[in-house]
Parts: sequence; C-alpha cells; structure tokens
Amino acid sequence: MGLFGQLVTLPLAPVRGALWVTQQLADTAERQFFDPAPVKRELIALEQELVEGRIGAEEFDRREDELLDRLEELEAQQRRMAANGSTS
Repeated sequence: MGLFGQLVTLPLAPVRGALWVTQQLADTAERQFFDPAPVKRELIALEQELVEGRIGAEEFDRREDELLDRLEELEAQQRRMAANGSTS
C-alpha cells in the first residue's frame, strides 16, 4: 500500500487494532477451551479416587470412558486447529 493509501486508511487504524486484539483474544480462548490438560488432570484425580476407595470400579469405568472420549475430541480439535493454522 502506497503513501496515499496509508493516509486515506489512517482513520481506520483504531478499528483495525481493535479487530486484531479481538481476534487474538478469541484465538487464546479457543486454545484454552480445547486444551486437553484439564481432562488429563481429571483422569489422574479419578484414578486417585479409585485407589483411595472413594469410588467403585463401575463408577471409575463410566467416568473414565467419558473423560477419554472428551480427551479424544479435544486432541482431534487441536489437530484440526493446527492444520488450519499452518495453512493460514
């Protein structure tokens, strides 16, 4: 963009800046939402509950299946996000 184009679009700079900040916030929120680390921590805590006898094997199996399904979904979403990010 030449000097004339920069001068003409200068009044839009705050809008472009606000859009950039909004996009950065959205990207960060998306990465945090799809982060598998909390699910992994829940799996560890669940195993600890089983070892300590606070839950039975049936409850453990049910909750573990749910968490593993969620973990699989999160990791698949992260792969999709990484693939989309690498082509941008």
